[in-house]
Amino acid sequence: MSTTMSPPEQPLVDGLAEPLQVLDPTGSRHPCPPLDEHLGDVDENLLTDLYIDMAVIRRIDHEAVALQRQGELGLWPPLLGQEAAQIGLGRALAPTDFIFSSYREHGLAWCRGVIPSELLSVWRGTTFSGWDPHERHMATPQIIIGAQALHATGYAMATAAQGGQEIAVACFGDGATSEGDVNEAMVFAATFDAPVVFFCQNNQYAISEPVTVQTTVPIALRPTGFGIPALRVDGNDVLAVRAASLLAARRARAGGGPTFIEAVTYRMGAHTTSDDPTRYRDDAELERWQRRCPVRRLERHLEQLGAPVASIREEATVRADAVAAELRQAVTTMAPPEPQTLFDHVYTGEHPTISRQRAAQEAFAASLAEEQP
Repeated sequence: MSTTMSPPEQPLVDGLAEPLQVLDPTGSRHPCPPLDEHLGDVDENLLTDLYIDMAVIRRIDHEAVALQRQGELGLWPPLLGQEAAQIGLGRALAPTDFIFSSYREHGLAWCRGVIPSELLSVWRGTTFSGWDPHERHMATPQIIIGAQALHATGYAMATAAQGGQEIAVACFGDGATSEGDVNEAMVFAATFDAPVVFFCQNNQYAISEPVTVQTTVPIALRPTGFGIPALRVDGNDVLAVRAASLLAARRARAGGGPTFIEAVTYRMGAHTTSDDPTRYRDDAELERWQRRCPVRRLERHLEQLGAPVASIREEATVRADAVAAELRQAVTTMAPPEPQTLFDHVYTGEHPTISRQRAAQEAFAASLAEEQP
């Protein structure tokens, strides 16, 4: 892919070019001038860690889908096929960078140390939010499409105004780029040079609508119209995603303003466990993308380097099995919340309206108790 630099530190996308790639589907590494300078720390240990991360979150995804099919979860949005995009981003960020995600970023939650009970509680229906955002430096999943882009931009603007060094990252899918919230967020981010990274996982479908319905040009061209530089990368190449994310994050921390990354990937599973993707895509398309599997691609690269792949694979299996067991254990210990907790954490402090509603609920519960024989 050819890129232009205006000014030199701002990478701009060539809309007619292929996504930037470091590892091809065979696992072979190729020069990639815009990204190579951000790959200097890549060694066998780092590659092994990235491989294990991807293997673990793939297992988390398989286990959660199984739990939903068994009636243990109400819903689950699979990430299958998007492991490289999420781990590449997650392992490029500083611990204090604040992530604002959609409902599919389980891999980022893994990178942020979210434990199984926190990850599953929302989908189990036992809480309104799975974890403490300030502890994890990651907001709980946003269901409203694209709303997190505004949250991220607002957070980034506030951090900059207070002189902080943190940046914000907004994660969304290709369909969200057609939402007003995302476009409004880019207007504010560009105008105020907000230290925010917009990270779009273009997984080819907004539920059942193909990306060609969203746009006739690469998504990465859209932010350039707002004055935001963009990178378009192979989202199944964990090294390309990580390098692009490092570039964008460092640029934001240095006062360079927002950057947009389009990670071109594929959702190999359903949109959610209530979706039937066979109704809108064929097996041939799925097979083409399976040959670009991000986990297998990195494994092939490790093989070419002469790494002990069998041992690495075994370690990944052990780690994945342990996490899967934790998921199942967590589900069995999740009790339905008490009705009174409905009023907790609505505001940062007690509010008169909430107090009245709480009192009304307690009076109603008491009346039911009196009616019992």
